[in-house]
Amino acid sequence: MSGIDPTATVHESSYVDEGAVIGAGTRVWHFCHVLSGAVIGARCSLGQNVVVMSGTRVGDNVKIQNNVSVYEGVELGDDVFCGPSMVFTNVYNPRSAVSRKHEYRRTVVGPGATFGANCTVVCGITVGAYAFVGAGAVVTRDVPAFALVTGVPARRIGWMSRAGHRMVSDGVEADGSERLRCPESGERYRRRGDVVTIEAETT
Repeated sequence: MSGIDPTATVHESSYVDEGAVIGAGTRVWHFCHVLSGAVIGARCSLGQNVVVMSGTRVGDNVKIQNNVSVYEGVELGDDVFCGPSMVFTNVYNPRSAVSRKHEYRRTVVGPGATFGANCTVVCGITVGAYAFVGAGAVVTRDVPAFALVTGVPARRIGWMSRAGHRMVSDGVEADGSERLRCPESGERYRRRGDVVTIEAETT
């Protein structure tokens, strides 16, 4: 038995191997493959042609769009969005003639992070909560929580709110910290160096 919750939906063209776990309300669309040992949370959506390998962990309410492969060593927190055809890797220096399965590097993605279409995440890094990786970016190093990164290689160009908007600055305090605000929700944040924290939640 594969551990598919009875409320989950798996399209008839997809394969879920014995030993995989799929949570309540998750939908697996056309031509997907979930391998034994993969754990997928509740209320997720796997678009067409998604592969989730053994040893991966996918949180709740994760959206994985078409043509994404989640390789062994990748861990996705709750509410992560993976745009169409974005790429994870798990070997830093692959060679076809050299087996490096014992050298897989772990990639950890915090809750609420977003990956734009066609971006690439080089293995062995951490992407912080609510970080936002722009379309086509190539991420080669850790991304702080709430950071907006774009380009090749990816560089931080701003900060994103939990609602997914680029935050505006409300000025710098005497201690050097910067006050940030979401232009949509009004939620307020505080930045000290590369560390952003929520200062006042909206109700």
